[in-house]
Amino acid sequence: MVSCGRRIRGLVALAALALLASRCVNLAFLLPTSKPEGASRREAAAGIATALAGLFGAEEAAVAYDLPALPYAYDALEPSIDKATMEFHHDKHHLTYVTNINKALEGKSQPPLVELQKNAIKDGAAFRNSGGGTYNHNLFWLEMAPTGQGGQASEKLAAAINEAFGSMDEFKAKFEAAGAPGARFGSGWVWLVVADGKLAITSTPNQDNPLMDGVDGTAGIPILGCDVWEHAYYLKYQYRRPDYIKAWWDVVNWNQVSAWYEDALAGKAPTADSSTAAAALVGARGGGAASSKAPSFFNVQWGFQANAQFGS
Repeated sequence: MVSCGRRIRGLVALAALALLASRCVNLAFLLPTSKPEGASRREAAAGIATALAGLFGAEEAAVAYDLPALPYAYDALEPSIDKATMEFHHDKHHLTYVTNINKALEGKSQPPLVELQKNAIKDGAAFRNSGGGTYNHNLFWLEMAPTGQGGQASEKLAAAINEAFGSMDEFKAKFEAAGAPGARFGSGWVWLVVADGKLAITSTPNQDNPLMDGVDGTAGIPILGCDVWEHAYYLKYQYRRPDYIKAWWDVVNWNQVSAWYEDALAGKAPTADSSTAAAALVGARGGGAASSKAPSFFNVQWGFQANAQFGS
């Protein structure tokens, strides 16, 4: 009876604190500039509720994959990628993938997103297209940063690139060629992967990625990927995909790519869970350009977690 009473009091406290958080807590400074303040309060409340549920031993409801917040303002990647493209690419296309994979997994166990990739092709179209699309886009937002804030490839990664491709310039030229319409006809992605401890360039159709068993391309651990679907560039570049890829280099977040390279050498693929990106913000509140005062490293943990790195 004592245990039962304590559990009931814990659940009451949980509900009360979650309600309080939804009314009072404002973590908007950690969320994208375009997200309504009410949404950020709801996310904060959800994080607090999850943490307290664990403390009080309450059963936790299954949590679906969610759409991660962008780690910068919609216009932060201009002129390489325009604001309008970022808005519909993230808020419409990416959201559709997230929604559809959640529908496919409704009532089933939901593994970490990275674990879903291995058998995605075998498991069917929803897992391959929507599960792959969710994972690929989660990586895509994290591997970019506003111009001048992505740093440079680490010495170790730069040396590996030189060994595999001759130089950074030669690597970029080969990567661009792999993503050109003549090499990757139609929709898909071009990737830099770690395969058997070595770097390789590959491309995949649609929302396939190199983690998938049976993928048409070089299997490996992706550490950099460029989305060459038309929705990623058409508003600004129309049919000029090569121009888009060349401009994209200016917003690559080499700090993140270098960290993923280290993980890949140890056999670890990027998790790309939405919590990784959830609270990172580069850019002034209100959707403006990136703030020079924005810290270069966030590590926020309060019922949810965020970890985004940008160069100074």
